[in-house]
Order: sequence, then C-alpha cells, then structure tokens
Amino acid sequence: MGNTDSKLNFRKAVIQLTTKTQPVEATDDAFWDQFWADTTTTVQDVFALVPAAEIRAVREESPSNLATLCYKAVEKLVQSAESGCPTEKEKQTVLNCTRMLARILPYIFEDQDWRGFFWSTIPGAGRAGMGDMEEEEDDDEGARPLAESLLLALADLLFCPDFTVHSHKRGRPDSVEDMQSLDSCEYIWEAGVGFAQSPPLNYIHDLNRTELLRLLLTCFSEAMYLPPTSDNSLLNPWVTFFCSTENRHALPLFTSLLNVVCAYDPVGYGIPYNHLLFSDYREQLVEQAVQILIVTLEHEGAQPYRPPSPSSMEDQDSSGPHNLFVNYLSRIHREEDYDFVLKGLARLLTNPLTQTYLPNSTKKIQFHQELLVLFWKLCDFNKKFLFFVLKSSDVLDILVPILYYLNDARADQSRVGLMHIGVFILLLLSGERNFGVRLNKPFSLHVPMDVPVFTGTHADLLIVVFHKIITSGHQRLQPLYDCLLTIVVNVSPYLKSLSMVAANKLLHLLEAFSTNWFLFSAPQNHHLVFFLLEAFNNIIQYQFDGNCNLVYAIIRKRNVFHQLANLPSDPASIQKALQKKKKSPDAISRTSSQETVSMEGSRPAVPAEPGTLKASLVAMPGIDKLTETSQVSEDGTMIAVPQTEMPQTPEHSCPAGTSDTESISGRDTEDVFYTEAEMARRRLSSTSSTISHWNPKPDWVLSWKSKLPLQTIMRLLQVLVPQVEKICIDKGLTDESEILKFLQHGTLVGLLPVPHPILIRKYQANAGTAMWFRTYMWGVIYLRNVDPPIWYDTDVRLFEIQRM
Repeated sequence: MGNTDSKLNFRKAVIQLTTKTQPVEATDDAFWDQFWADTTTTVQDVFALVPAAEIRAVREESPSNLATLCYKAVEKLVQSAESGCPTEKEKQTVLNCTRMLARILPYIFEDQDWRGFFWSTIPGAGRAGMGDMEEEEDDDEGARPLAESLLLALADLLFCPDFTVHSHKRGRPDSVEDMQSLDSCEYIWEAGVGFAQSPPLNYIHDLNRTELLRLLLTCFSEAMYLPPTSDNSLLNPWVTFFCSTENRHALPLFTSLLNVVCAYDPVGYGIPYNHLLFSDYREQLVEQAVQILIVTLEHEGAQPYRPPSPSSMEDQDSSGPHNLFVNYLSRIHREEDYDFVLKGLARLLTNPLTQTYLPNSTKKIQFHQELLVLFWKLCDFNKKFLFFVLKSSDVLDILVPILYYLNDARADQSRVGLMHIGVFILLLLSGERNFGVRLNKPFSLHVPMDVPVFTGTHADLLIVVFHKIITSGHQRLQPLYDCLLTIVVNVSPYLKSLSMVAANKLLHLLEAFSTNWFLFSAPQNHHLVFFLLEAFNNIIQYQFDGNCNLVYAIIRKRNVFHQLANLPSDPASIQKALQKKKKSPDAISRTSSQETVSMEGSRPAVPAEPGTLKASLVAMPGIDKLTETSQVSEDGTMIAVPQTEMPQTPEHSCPAGTSDTESISGRDTEDVFYTEAEMARRRLSSTSSTISHWNPKPDWVLSWKSKLPLQTIMRLLQVLVPQVEKICIDKGLTDESEILKFLQHGTLVGLLPVPHPILIRKYQANAGTAMWFRTYMWGVIYLRNVDPPIWYDTDVRLFEIQRM
C-alpha cells in the first residue's frame, strides 16, 4: 500500500508544480523534498507520472520553478556524492533525483533559450541554496556551472562504496575525507584492460550504475537537439568537460566501461532458457556502458578541442587529444589487452548467430550496432589494435558476424544505417594487405545465412553476400555499391582460389552493370564496371595459378567483354538503350536464378514491419571522398597516388551538366547535408526520370570507354579460348572438370601485358563521414532507449524519426 501512497504523493507534487504560478522558494525544502525524499518510484513511474505536456507547461509558464527543481536535484546529488550515501534513504534520494533529471533534461535541450541554463551559475539564491559547503570555498569553486557540478557528482557516485562499487572496508566510509581521498582505480568494475581483480557480482550495484549512466547519457544527448552541421569545432560541451582532466575518475571509469562490455558473456553458464528464468541486470549495464563509450569517443582525431584562449592553440595541437577517453583508448598497447577486447567483441557480435537445437534457448543480445561503432572507434584511434586484429585469423570472427548482419538487413529499410557501418568497417579493413590474405582461410562454420551453399574460403563468403546485397537488397542501398566493389578490388590481388559460385557471382554483376541502358542511365554507373574489371585484372595478374574457376567463368562469359569493347557511342544507340531502360526497370535483380540451396537454418531477409520507427541519416560522401588511393610498391609499402593520376577511373572530374546527380552520389556533402528522405527522393527522381535529367553525349561515352582496362582480359581470351575449344573438339568434351584441370595447369607467363601496379583505396576520415557517424550513433541510441522512452516525442533536430 505504501508504494501506491508514495506514487500518489509524487503525482500531487507534480500537479502542484505545474499549477503554482508564483515561484516556489529554493529554501522551501518541504516542497522540493516531495520529489525525491520519501518516494519509492521506479524510473518507469517517473516517466508515467511526469507527462511531457506538464514539463513543457512549467518551462513556459513558471520557468523559475523548473530552474529551481533542476538546481535542487543537482544539489542533492552533489551532497550525496560528498557524503558517500551512508544511509539507504540517501541512496533512494540519489536514484529519485537521477530519474527526475533524466525525465526533464530532454525538454530543456529542445528549447534553445534553455540550452545554456545548465552552463550558467545560479545567482544569489542559488549560492545560499547550495548550502554552506560552498560558502567556505573560494569564489571560483563556488561559481561552477550547474552542468559541471552534476557531471562531477555523477562521476563520484559511480565509485561510491556500497552503492555502485563493492566496499573494501568492513565499516562504512562515514567521513567526508573518505569520498574525497578514495582511489577509484582500486574500484574498477570488472577485470580486463589494466585491472586484474574481478569484483563480486552485485546486481544492486549494476542497477544503480545503470541508472546513473542513463542520466549521464541524457546529459550528453544535447547533441540530438542541434541540426546536423559539418562544423567539427562544435563540440558537445557535456562530453568535453566529462572527458577532461577535471574529472578525476576519467581513467577508472573508461576502464570500467570498456571491461564491463568486453567481459560480458550473455550465454553465462550455458543453461538453456536461463534468460527466461531470471533477469540479467548486467545486460542493461553493458548496453548503457557501450552507449556511453561510443558517445564519449565521438571525436575527430585531427581536430583539436576548442581552446580556452587563442594563445594556447599551439600548445593544444602538440599535446594530442584533450578528450581523455580517446587518449586512453589510443594508448592501450599490451597484447593481452588487445586479445581481451577483440575476443569480447567477437563473442558478443557472434551471439545472435548461434544456433541451438532448442529454439530461442539462448539469450540474443540486441546492441550489435553499438558494438560495431565501438569496434570502428578502436580501429580508428588505435592503429596498433588494428594491426593486432589483422595479424591473425581472429579478424574473421568479426568479419563473419558483419556479413551475417549485412545479409540479414539488406531488405529492411529501417536498418540502412547498420548496412553502412558494416560496409565502412570492411572498407577500413580492406585497406590493409593482411585482410586480403586472411580471407583465404577456408570457411567451414555453420552460420544460418540465406546465401547459396558453397565450398570455399571467407573471400567466397564475402563475394556471395555482396552479390546478394546488390541483387536483392532494397533501392536505398545503391550508394553502397561503390563501397562494396571497392572492398572487392582492395582484396582481389590476394585471393588465391575463388570458388565457382563466387566467380559466377562476380561475372553476373559485370553482366548486369555493363548493359548499355545501365551504363548510359546515370553519370556514375560506369564506375562499377571499372571496379569489377580492375578486380579481374588483379586476380589474373597476381593470382592466376589458383583461380581456374574465375578464368573459366570469364571464358564462358566472353561475350560480355566483347560487348564492352564494342560499346556503341553514337546518339541513336544511346537513345535506343535508354528506351530499353523504361521497359526493364530492374534488370540487376535476380537475373541469374541459379541459386538453389541456401545454408542450413537460414531465413530470408525480411523488410521492416509496418510501424517500425527509423531515424534518418545524412548522406554518405561518395567513394572518392571516402578513400584515398595508394599504390603498393614491390616491397609492400604504400605510396599515395594523387587523385588526378587514377587511370582506372578518369571520371572523378565529372563532366559539366551533372550537378543534379553529383549530389546524389554525395559528392558535395561536405557543405550540404541531405536527410535520407531527401536523398531517396533525389535518387528516385534520378532513376525514374533520368532521361529528362541526364542526357549522355557521345563524347562523354568515349571519354571513359577508351580507358576501360580490358587489355589483360582480351589477351587472356585470345590465348585461351582457341586452346579450350580445341580440347573440346579433340576429346569431345562436355565435362567442366577436364577443362578446369587444363586451365589449372596452364600458364600465361610472358603472354599477358606487364602487371599493373596494385592500387588500394584506403578509407580516409572527413567531415562528411564524421557527421554521418554522429547522426547514425544518436539515431541508434534514440531508438534503443524505449524503456523508459527518454527522448520520445521531444523535438529532436539531428535526424528525423519516421514510421515505416
């Protein structure tokens, strides 16, 4: 009964707050304590009992009451952080204040006039209200902005013995000195990076940490209420302060968050259905921890933080990142730490793929998107970690789940962001030679994927999945085709033996992309043919011996190459091809229906359920902005190639008159950001009424047709086709295996043109991708925090929330 009473009293207090037109004095503790002192409400209760309309009403009609409420809640947290929450009552007060602030903050951020409120100091009454503790201190300390007081209190509370960490003492810390002199490095939450002891599990501590982290994430979410901009100097002041040297707990907190995530094992003791029998409080904590990590690590490596004064600019550049979380992440260097992090992330990413004989018997985690962003940050900020990942075949434990997610999400428009992050990671990895080499490891796992069964390597899996995405993914994935094929080109010089299934898939893509109407219907489409021809050339020149399947597939489909070489460029042929396009709008999809058996346990990718919410994304930069080209010299080192010297894609300098489509490929996203909806509209208009928008001219066709890299393949066909035909006639052969055996033992040494240098397009960060990551990450966090719905129905401006 008591619980009902406390809810009733709490609701009465909320109503009083909204109906009082006169400001309530900050000193009226009897009134303010109703919100946190005697109540035992859950966070869900607070969200239900404090409706959005009432928060907005207080904000508009009695702003001083809202200001005092925030100020008093922060004051309580500061006092509790100093005292160390010795009583149960104080712990309950901390949780209630935390829930109240998490409920109110989004409504403060959504109003431009209020946004600076937490960064102001409370004048006059505020000083007295903070109690005597600040009177004794010097003026500077007393004048801390409210935001800083709140963040420092939360950091202290996250290492509060018997509240969020296991106490090392028999008694309780009862003097103020205890909290101030406490060495939080001894209280790191979990063993792992830089910490060896695993403290005993305590679900109450996990719950309390989760509540505090939720409020911290809400503080950081001010970023959601600012429109997207490519101005990197606009940093999140909450994150900047929290990750600065002002926060004495920065190192133990970063370590605790990282270790809690990487040590988590959702399967636990492996008891079937264990997740249905009891709640896993650690999972909620891990979710909040990984979200806090990716938000605090959102920092452009090259960008220095805003200096307090222009004079200190020089010092700042030299001292590296001022964000301590980025700093600590970039300085992890022990092999055993890398191993712990990589194995932990691989275990969690692989979790949704695990199959058991008992349906739904193991727990499936849902936070794989956040894990992918964290993996991305690790590789981006810690190059030694990236090299560690690629040093062994452990990288395949990350690759397989990424391919699984890409294949699974290809039909679901609400997961287009997941498709992008997965492809970004593979693009980053493919820029390193070791990744291509690792792909030659045989693929023998039993993963339930809706792709054709094949016997081969991880490279085959990659190609088969990419083919599936291009031929049966939804329209909105078209901007990713460049990226997918760039990855194939980057790894192609190292692929020792493609399977027949993968070889046929690559040739099917070439066949689809080299049809006349497709080549002529948009100014960028021929790039795709250049990428595929470059991949074939790399394999023939550098890995001919093991790739008889691909050579055989090229011989079988030789007419595709002859048609490309003889591509018509006169106006009549161009118009005729474009007329064909009207009749066959979707020629790429499913033109080769030789796929029969899919992998065991697989289910086809399904579109999003109607009513699914999705967050819009800004446009992704085009592949020329995403990558820089490097040439691999004979000793394996990379030499950067200037953009203008790229013979294989001369069309980076786009012809005049293509401005409308240029923006579609994201060429000008450094200055202009389109929402996804806008991009989709532009893309649809470009495909449905291409003929009116885009008028290909003969000289345009000739400009790139003359540069098609066909010499190597034409020479191969010239030498091998007569030999293969002769064998078939002489031996009356119809059997593929005999021809393959002949090709396997054949050689083209001395017959092919001089091998061209290997060109690798390495991912390079830029303002466009930084902005893309920010919108994607916050969109994921918005949609994943539904219980309680922290930001639901507030006026978010970084992205749009749309219903499918």
